[in-house]
Amino acid sequence: MIKAIKFVGVPVTDQQRALEFYTAKLGFRVITDQPFDDNQQWIELGIGLSGTGIALFTPPEQENRIGTFTGVSLVADDVTRTARELADKGVKFVQEPKKADWGTSAIFADPDGNQFVLSSG
Repeated sequence: MIKAIKFVGVPVTDQQRALEFYTAKLGFRVITDQPFDDNQQWIELGIGLSGTGIALFTPPEQENRIGTFTGVSLVADDVTRTARELADKGVKFVQEPKKADWGTSAIFADPDGNQFVLSSG
C-alpha cells in the first residue's frame, strides 16, 4: 500500500546553481548529493520537518519540463511574511501573496523559471 510521497523531481539546467538557491535562499537541507552518471549528480533535498523532499534532477529527454509550473505546493504558517523574507533573499515572485476564502497563496520561481505555490496550511 502506498504510504507517502518521498520526493518530487524538479528539472534544472545547472544543478550547482539550483543547489545554492534551494539551500541558501529556501533553507532546504541536503539529504543526498552523489554522482549519478557522467552528466548529473543525484541531489535530494529535505524540506523542513516534512518527510517529502525534492530531487534536483532532469531525466533524459525531459529538458522541456525545465522552467514550467511544477504543480508543487509548499506550506508556510504565514505566507505573506515568508514571501517577504524570501523576496529579501532575492527569490522572484510571479504572484504576490493573495488571500482567498481557503487561505493565502503566492507563486515563486527558481533560477530556471520552475514555479511553485507557497500556501497556508
